[in-house]
Amino acid sequence: MTENINDKVVVITGASSGLGEAAARRLARDGAKLVLGARRLERLQTLAGELSLGREAAIETDVSHFEQVKHLVDRAAQMHGRVDVIINNAGLMPQSLLESLKIDEWDRMIDVNIKGVLYGIAAVLPHMKQQKSGHIINVASVAGHKVGPGGAVYSATKYAVRVISEGMRQEVKPYNIRTTVISPGAVATELPDTITDPKVADRVRQLYDQVAIPADSFASMVAFAMSQPEDVDVNEILYRPTRQEY
Repeated sequence: MTENINDKVVVITGASSGLGEAAARRLARDGAKLVLGARRLERLQTLAGELSLGREAAIETDVSHFEQVKHLVDRAAQMHGRVDVIINNAGLMPQSLLESLKIDEWDRMIDVNIKGVLYGIAAVLPHMKQQKSGHIINVASVAGHKVGPGGAVYSATKYAVRVISEGMRQEVKPYNIRTTVISPGAVATELPDTITDPKVADRVRQLYDQVAIPADSFASMVAFAMSQPEDVDVNEILYRPTRQEY
């Protein structure tokens, strides 16, 4: 399933681990030209080296700062002459009960999970409008479809990603831009390690220990959406481990 992936210029945020790293490995194998962004530059450079992308393809990026996201996207355009795909993947999941009042964590999730996606869209739209082509892939979550105790703010950010994506889908039709939202269930990444609320952390870790599937599953979903013919727009993918009830 490499059709329509080979030679495409792809920008990935949050690429130093988890879903972003898995997508980078898969798309590199399928012949895409990658430019990777993440806060952990050393890990990003190691990955870029393993994928033979060159150090210039690893760019330190905090998606909560628009100028850094714009630099990432503009650098990809400078390197390759265009930007075909952006995967707005960077995200945080420090779930907590509202009564725990972890306001700093709420702020950070809003900055990364919502503003980071908006900043990725804002950075890439001018390039794709000029090209009259492109594909914007935003990462939401099963939590963007369902909410449980401890997940109020996280779910709100992922609902927001879905709403933003649907509004964007309708707006970009004149420019031949495709849009996809991918909502994974329990996938084995570092996200559960960011939960500082003990009650919520125990529940989430038990779920992940029991049912989590590899991050390669996400990479397969990305490849599926990208590999469709240019006149096919896969707008939303919701998937879970087969054993996941939530």
